[in-house]
Amino acid sequence: MTTIKINAITVPAGSGDELAHRFAARAGAVDGADGFEGFELLKPTDDRDQWLVITRWRDEESFQGWLSSPGFSEGHRSAAERAGGDAPKPVSTHSEVWNYEVAGGSTPA
Repeated sequence: MTTIKINAITVPAGSGDELAHRFAARAGAVDGADGFEGFELLKPTDDRDQWLVITRWRDEESFQGWLSSPGFSEGHRSAAERAGGDAPKPVSTHSEVWNYEVAGGSTPA
């Protein structure tokens, strides 16, 4: 059963472009993880300040395997850190992970 993880990230006004830039800089870090099925970064189009990071996993075990992997740690380091520098200041002010399973839906023909 596909497991969905949604990281709801609160981003102050004017900081969203930096968040998107940081995600683009580490694009692909999770792609080879066992059980990984997809990723999306959703930008709000209204007055909300929460961006959503949605990942899809074959099952909960696959997600937990990713969390404990060296790839997770490396994928969450900034380009500056990977080059031996200091970590940049966080863009977000809050983050929480929501957990879901697919219970229904449809796929276009």
